[in-house]
Amino acid sequence: MPDFMKGVLVPIHKEGYPFIVLFAVATLGIGMLWAPLWFVGLVLTAWCVYFFRDPDRVTPVRQGLVISPADGVVQSVGKAEPPAELDMSAKPVWRVCVFMNVFDVHVNRTPVDGVIRKMEYRPGKFLNASLDKASADNERQSFRIEATNGKELAVVQIAGLVARRILGDVEPGDEVQVGQRIGMIRFGSRVDVYLPPNVVPLVCVGQRAVAGETVLADMGGSKGKEPPREGAVR
Repeated sequence: MPDFMKGVLVPIHKEGYPFIVLFAVATLGIGMLWAPLWFVGLVLTAWCVYFFRDPDRVTPVRQGLVISPADGVVQSVGKAEPPAELDMSAKPVWRVCVFMNVFDVHVNRTPVDGVIRKMEYRPGKFLNASLDKASADNERQSFRIEATNGKELAVVQIAGLVARRILGDVEPGDEVQVGQRIGMIRFGSRVDVYLPPNVVPLVCVGQRAVAGETVLADMGGSKGKEPPREGAVR
């Protein structure tokens, strides 16, 4: 396949195929009822294919880096307590929230090399994922990950206004490699990363993050500093 086509014809996540078939069949049905609806159905089917795309990523491999688990915009950077169900310290740590809209890739990845020490699913509401209270009130899937350097961090998949299912691809006890796929959320949502104590973010609000590629923090070199300000130019 030519290189330029690889950027267009990316892999589709296995969870997407039933929806793609459903959209395609619905398109045939509504098109037979009224011809102009063919176009509407084709657009929606194309969007469904686009939503479930699962492109490969080139992940930085230097030890100590924390890589974004999600595509989207950094919505907030601040201190918060990790989810209580993960049995981590209740002391607030730096949290980076990445908001995914319905046009972002929704496959989530592990931010570090390490071991999944605990996973907890908690049912909840389906508030707009851009709201701060969504971290506490919405349906979520939480991961407690021990990095190879012994530090622990948390990744939380949060369902949003449109999202209705959180899917996981790993289990407690699994060894994971940075950038490895750990699940996805349907459709539109948010992922929070709770950094280890004394590790601060290297990203700012409004910055675009790419799952498996964007560096959120450096556990070996970002201690004791303040994160970049919103809109900071370097």
